[in-house]
Amino acid sequence: MTLQAKLDAFKTDFEAGKPPYNVPHSVIETMHRATAELVASGAAEKALKAGDKAPVFTLNDPEGDPVSSADLLAKGPLVISFYRGVWCPYCNMELQALEAALPSFRELGAHLIAISPQTAVNSRKSVRQNELQFPILSDTHNDVAAQFGLRFTLPDYLIELYKNLKNDLPGFNGDDSWTLPMPGRFVIGQDGVILYAEVNPDYTRRPEPADMLPALRHATQSAD
Repeated sequence: MTLQAKLDAFKTDFEAGKPPYNVPHSVIETMHRATAELVASGAAEKALKAGDKAPVFTLNDPEGDPVSSADLLAKGPLVISFYRGVWCPYCNMELQALEAALPSFRELGAHLIAISPQTAVNSRKSVRQNELQFPILSDTHNDVAAQFGLRFTLPDYLIELYKNLKNDLPGFNGDDSWTLPMPGRFVIGQDGVILYAEVNPDYTRRPEPADMLPALRHATQSAD
């Protein structure tokens, strides 16, 4: 089953109110409204695209050790996934799919990292819960996400909904801004140029990990 098929199946069950969620329809309608408004805003079109130069950044891993994009790119191409956090089931399914694809990335000499705004404690939970063999980095305040054009502020009515659902983003992220990244996937070549970019303001839609393999093959051939 593809990643998107798994996400679609989960979404169908979630929106049907199946246990353990049992979410009222009004909650679903509010989430749909927020997603539709973010899509209509055109924010995703302003994100970095293939051909753009990627920002250089250093972020901490769950143990507090700094990880530099420049250092990783010195070793090979880089795959980056921006995700919302361990509280997001769609993100967890994506991380699991990326983990399954990790051997294919490594065969092509690429490193894989995932970036979220959550604290180190929650990044460790992401790694443990999804049995990941690649680093999760903490992007406090979504500053690096903003450099890639992914950061957005939740509308007031969605903040209110999250609070009612006990989805405490300030607690998860150690940041009171109520911002999140749009899910984004990037392949960056060793020269720092983005070879593949997929950004979707609808968090229930994610590209397949295999979609990045042609860009990685191209990067490998270019380096030879």
